[in-house]
Amino acid sequence: MYALMTSALSFPEFSPALIEIDLGFAGLGSFPIRWYALAYIAGLVIGWRYALALAARPKLWGGTSPATKDDIDDLLFYATLGVILGGRIGYILFYQLPFQFDSVQRDPMSLLRIWEGGMSFHGGLLGVTIAILLVAKQRGVKLMSIGDIAGVVTPIGLFLGRCANFINAELYGRHTDASVGMVFPEGNAGGTPSAYDWNANAWVYTGNEMPRHPSQLYEATLEGLVPAIVISVLVWKFGLLKRPGLAAGLFLLFYGAGRTISEQFREPDSFTWGVMPDWLTMGQLLSLPMWIGGAFLVWNALRKPPVSTAGA
Repeated sequence: MYALMTSALSFPEFSPALIEIDLGFAGLGSFPIRWYALAYIAGLVIGWRYALALAARPKLWGGTSPATKDDIDDLLFYATLGVILGGRIGYILFYQLPFQFDSVQRDPMSLLRIWEGGMSFHGGLLGVTIAILLVAKQRGVKLMSIGDIAGVVTPIGLFLGRCANFINAELYGRHTDASVGMVFPEGNAGGTPSAYDWNANAWVYTGNEMPRHPSQLYEATLEGLVPAIVISVLVWKFGLLKRPGLAAGLFLLFYGAGRTISEQFREPDSFTWGVMPDWLTMGQLLSLPMWIGGAFLVWNALRKPPVSTAGA
């Protein structure tokens, strides 16, 4: 089924789940394998393989690779924990407690119901930063170089995650009359945050939908695809990794810019209405430290000569 509206695109209505596994024989009903979870898994696995490819090429680093396969494996393990725990804790600290404190008081267990949604990229970033610090200390590897590896591979996961947001018809944009406007299902099925009715296996519409910016695709492009391509070209063609900290700094700047721009088109979370000013969103506010940190890393990397390729 497609929602129809004159002069507007229709949301293609993918199912939020790739497949559903029938566990009726065990009295557990069905278990959906959701695209969003697969995006996390694919982002981590592809990022891990890409990181191994970078570490296996000493010439990219000026002669000596900063990390072994075991170092990268450890980084994957701790980064996975950082993404999941940091993403959830960040959502609680940045969104639930400041804006939904009353509802949290009434239902404290909502803090644990991660399946109802609620992950913060900025919280996940802090979690991954802690993971990088742990790996650098435990394995005795260079902090900046490990950070650079993360800066090169992270956009892959961001791209896949935003594509999954689009498939889920969530985090859509503000109303628009432009030709790019898309009609998303906005019905609240069964009181859940999603507009998908899992019992009927169908999207729910209210009948009052208006065209919106497909802001998930804007974010997938600006936060994921563009930095992934640009940073990778700089790595493989222009020796970016020979300046420790530069790839990590550029990633932070790319994300800060991409998030700041895309937030102009994204519908703010309803619980922030009337709390945040119209000209500022929580995503933009949380991206401010990324601008500062990214600018510092780029400045610090460029003020030093690149690592020599002698002996590479």
